[in-house]
Amino acid sequence: MPQTAPTSATSSPRLNHASALPLHAQVREFLLNLIRAPDYQRGALLPNELSLAARLGISRGTLRAGIAQLVHDGLLERKAGVGTRVRSQSAESGIGAWRSFSREMGRKGIRVENLRQKYGLVLPDEVAARALQIDAKTKIWRLDRLRGWDNQPVLHTRSWFHPRLGLTGREEFSRPLYDVIESATGVIAEHAREEFAAVAASKKMAGLLAIKHGEPLLLRTHTVLDTGGRPIEFAQVHYVSGRFTLTLDLRRDEVRSR
Repeated sequence: MPQTAPTSATSSPRLNHASALPLHAQVREFLLNLIRAPDYQRGALLPNELSLAARLGISRGTLRAGIAQLVHDGLLERKAGVGTRVRSQSAESGIGAWRSFSREMGRKGIRVENLRQKYGLVLPDEVAARALQIDAKTKIWRLDRLRGWDNQPVLHTRSWFHPRLGLTGREEFSRPLYDVIESATGVIAEHAREEFAAVAASKKMAGLLAIKHGEPLLLRTHTVLDTGGRPIEFAQVHYVSGRFTLTLDLRRDEVRSR
């Protein structure tokens, strides 16, 4: 039998039919708030549609449309004869959304956490020095972040920053990375060059990501350039492939007839 929602999540007043905010948007907002409750994040079934519709003062069809949209967005999964629950499979990210991973995940109802962070001056390795077009003997700022959600590590990011940025070491990276860089230096990250590879987890990386040594990881390497086409950041991101999926939406180029 479907479980009922916690009082704090379902005792909200009925939706406001006179509001300037469309009814479907109010339904979506209610559902997003509802599924953030810890019980639902742990797999509890949502209340049945009839109960929720009555609680909100809307038709069952309107509620069902809202749920269907969240199913389409990958936030919920619905099984006939069982019920509806928060989708537990790995999160998904579009490759084009490189500028703000945390914002993209936020739109999917996932709050990204920095589980561990280290920021300091180091000598770059050969790959980073070559990507940033600098001398390997020049110390530069490097940011290491272990990130995930629900206290589970999902990815490890290592970023090297070009000395031209003039970073001081006092930057606070609780906000999206490129917002911090732009506000601290005035430099705008315009585009990125991406490379992908499948790699086996090293002993150190396995320890950080709480997986077994040798397990497969997705390695995403990118060089970020400013509006002048100059490199400002080189990063290597290791994803736990069983917890995360990268997607690429391709469109056919328009062909002009001759």
